[in-house]
Amino acid sequence: THWRAVADGGDGESSQAVGSLHSHSHDIMSKRTKKVGITGKYGTRYGGDLRKRTKKLMTTAHAKHFCSFCGRYSFKRNAVGIWNCKPCGKTMAGGAWSLHTPAAATVRSTIRRLRETMEL
Repeated sequence: THWRAVADGGDGESSQAVGSLHSHSHDIMSKRTKKVGITGKYGTRYGGDLRKRTKKLMTTAHAKHFCSFCGRYSFKRNAVGIWNCKPCGKTMAGGAWSLHTPAAATVRSTIRRLRETMEL
């Protein structure tokens, strides 16, 4: 309560006004970040290009991905490469930053193409 004593001159009279000022401050607060988003925690360190790359990776890692088992956007990352869907309880191995990696997509398409050639 030291800050209130300093704010109102120590007499305790205007502490009501100081409290009311702080209770409505969320109405006039501005948006926190315009461009940097999740990488705002790094400040001006590491350079803009690295922070942009990191932002792209971190937003995909923290986003909810589509679950092909239950049809919801509920796959979330548990740890590096481990993805879990809470509603249906499925756990999958995936990429470090996203559920499906470009390499995995290539493998899937190659396997599908080979299956089709085997059937013909």
